[in-house]
Amino acid sequence: MRLIFMGTPDFSVPVLDALVEAGHEIAAVYTQPPRPAGRGKKERPSPVHARAEGLGLEVRHPKSLKGEAEQAALAALNADAAVVVAYGLILPQAVLDAPVRGCLNMHASLLPRWRGAAPIQRAIMAGDAETGVCIMQMEAGLDTGPVLLREAKPIGPEDTAATLHDRLSEMGARLIVDALARLDDLTPETQPEEGVTYAAKIDKAEARIDWTRPAAELDRHIRGLAPFPGAWTIHDSTRLKIHLCTPVAGQGAPGSALDDALTVACGTGALRLIRLQREGRGVQDATDFLRGHPVPAGDRLGE
Repeated sequence: MRLIFMGTPDFSVPVLDALVEAGHEIAAVYTQPPRPAGRGKKERPSPVHARAEGLGLEVRHPKSLKGEAEQAALAALNADAAVVVAYGLILPQAVLDAPVRGCLNMHASLLPRWRGAAPIQRAIMAGDAETGVCIMQMEAGLDTGPVLLREAKPIGPEDTAATLHDRLSEMGARLIVDALARLDDLTPETQPEEGVTYAAKIDKAEARIDWTRPAAELDRHIRGLAPFPGAWTIHDSTRLKIHLCTPVAGQGAPGSALDDALTVACGTGALRLIRLQREGRGVQDATDFLRGHPVPAGDRLGE
């Protein structure tokens, strides 16, 4: 098929690769414009932009698709379909209607649960037993379109947003290729009205750890925000990001260190901190961290 691909972050790259490997013709790749990044604030292309250029594909990065000129340029590609994966821009109706077979979206949840911007993180943080990928026929609503294919995947007790991100990206790449191959035979399923939840974009303010919460909740909170933006706390006037932990038995004032090995009391139970990162430093295992920054029993985190 002759396709338009629309995506921006790392999550989208395996899907683009899979479409190319399957023999589809990519008429153009749409992605978010380059943005300032790093200490020098030099403009950096998105991961999809960089990968598309490496594949020799035409890349377009308009700031908006609302203008008639941009819509006409997209329609002139005469695409059979558009594949959309975490693109980051709202698609006007004229864009949705331009490809002959419309626009297909790969969404990282079991719709209608977790429509919206952060489905992977929210599924972990909410304690869901499973998540998955849906291939959806796009319409004007936010992730409301009929589902063509879906596949579930368990969420393990040690899964982080990073590990789940990688598994779902690979699954979605396989699923979208399958959907395109069987497009004429698939029956779109209208999403039920029951069970709708919204995965709001992660607000940096919610990344701060509230040690009065139960250990099981905080474990999910930390894993759901790892590695970015990273759940954090304060110790000795320094911000610490917690990348990995495990719930353990323990009792004490919330936020207090129960031993010298980074076991921290929560509202109920405790967490053993396994991987940490001091502000401005790299990620360390707890043993290496404690060599340079001891946290003796009785110290309080979060203050």
